[in-house]
Amino acid sequence: MKFKIPTIVKSHFEKKKEVLLIMEGTYPYNTGGVSTWAHSLCQKLDDFDFTLYSINGNFETKLKYNLSDNVKNIIQVPLWSLEEPQSYIHYGKEYYKVVRKKEQTSDIVVAEKFVPIFKRLVVSVLNETYKISDIDAIFKDMWQFFQQYDYETTMKNKYIWQVFKDVIHDFSIKQKTVHISLQDITIGMRWFFHFLLPISIDIPKKDISHITLSGFPVIPALILNYKYNTPIVVTEHGVYIRERLIAISASDYSYFLKDLLIKFSECITRLVYYKADKILSVNKFNKTWEVMYGADPAKIEVIYNGIDHNEFKPRPKPKHLQNVPTVVAAARIFELKDIITMIKSCAVVKREISNVKYIIYGNKDAVPEYTEKCEALIIEMGLQDNFVLAGFHDQPHLIYSEGDISILTSISEGFPYTVIESMSCGVPVVSTDVGGVTEAIDESTGFVCKPKDHEDIGEKVIKLLKDEKLRNLMGENSRKKVLENFTIKTFTDAYAHVYKSMTTKKDIRIVGRPQNREVKNHSLT
Repeated sequence: MKFKIPTIVKSHFEKKKEVLLIMEGTYPYNTGGVSTWAHSLCQKLDDFDFTLYSINGNFETKLKYNLSDNVKNIIQVPLWSLEEPQSYIHYGKEYYKVVRKKEQTSDIVVAEKFVPIFKRLVVSVLNETYKISDIDAIFKDMWQFFQQYDYETTMKNKYIWQVFKDVIHDFSIKQKTVHISLQDITIGMRWFFHFLLPISIDIPKKDISHITLSGFPVIPALILNYKYNTPIVVTEHGVYIRERLIAISASDYSYFLKDLLIKFSECITRLVYYKADKILSVNKFNKTWEVMYGADPAKIEVIYNGIDHNEFKPRPKPKHLQNVPTVVAAARIFELKDIITMIKSCAVVKREISNVKYIIYGNKDAVPEYTEKCEALIIEMGLQDNFVLAGFHDQPHLIYSEGDISILTSISEGFPYTVIESMSCGVPVVSTDVGGVTEAIDESTGFVCKPKDHEDIGEKVIKLLKDEKLRNLMGENSRKKVLENFTIKTFTDAYAHVYKSMTTKKDIRIVGRPQNREVKNHSLT
């Protein structure tokens, strides 16, 4: 009797793999580097379907992007709205089940079942007495509790408030020197309520969870991991915990609140790295921070951002600016972009080039009080004719041709799109040395300066504006470097490979055996 050699046949009707892309304050409701990255990912990876999980401060209604056909759904979670999101957003759960969960959440249930879990979390965070596997277990216990009981009713229960006060009181006795007010305790409890809120929201099954920062947005990824063993991918842009440390340290919070928020943020960052199957960094710089917070180096891979070099290409300078020494920037007006230093550098340049013009394109409404501070400094330094906050530009590929050079003065970045976009347009960049900037800019393509050093930044701007030959040479080298390293195809091919390696269940058919059985391969790729 002769047997046929088995033939593996792939189904023509194989369903696309589904990705939950989890973001905070960015795509698709706000613009910026992470949003550009996410939009490129969704547009170009058409072999995958995406559900966008958008965590925002308040409920957003206006999309800033035209979404591609493979974006199938948006789950929006407004963390800081006055009402719990479930009260006005439908998350796929029938109303009677929502009501039943509230009815089941009694004082006794909260006291006996949830208080011990919550106490373990707060004690662990405050005293930093945890193994990261213990934090993982706590989050799993919380998720299992909220499968049956109501989040708001639980977290606003008197027993939760009491145990939170008790733990902080015990902590204050140990610390002795730390003054903790009732206002501090109230704010701290509000943080726990809002940051943990996504743990109460159900999510449909997906093949991959992809987080765009190593912070609290890990929670929906944890839910899918606990429920379906869904793998977790995290892309580190700017290092989340580094930027949190900068922001918290500069805040007006009390010492206790700063300490609490730093400890809670660090705890979550360690949890992200512990749970992630793959940690993708947009630069090499991030790896030091990731390893410092417990990331396994074997999980880490660098995938540089990429841009469409056919869209971002050299163009003639507009006629109205041809005789004006012009510096352009694309930057949201907020603290991390350090527009204050940019304004001061303009004053340095004006000393030698009186008609210099800085044109800054970017959202002025992100942090209104910071925008007001920038506008006041422009007036104070007499730069009204030299420095323009031009607002949002809906065609970013046209920004860079307006300038002889471009500028970036951030105090923290990942691998900034504005740098490689400008380089692709043949416009050299003067930038601060942050994140992966030096992995794009070298001595043949632009200048890199220390953050906040407005004098050095200004001097480098002067050098490029005065030396046309050097400027043109750096522009040509910049364009060439982008074509060789930072194209959209290189970027999307790398992510497609990672996604395919994460999707482990593949249906195959074995043809030729007498039983003609279907066999499923569950091996880990």
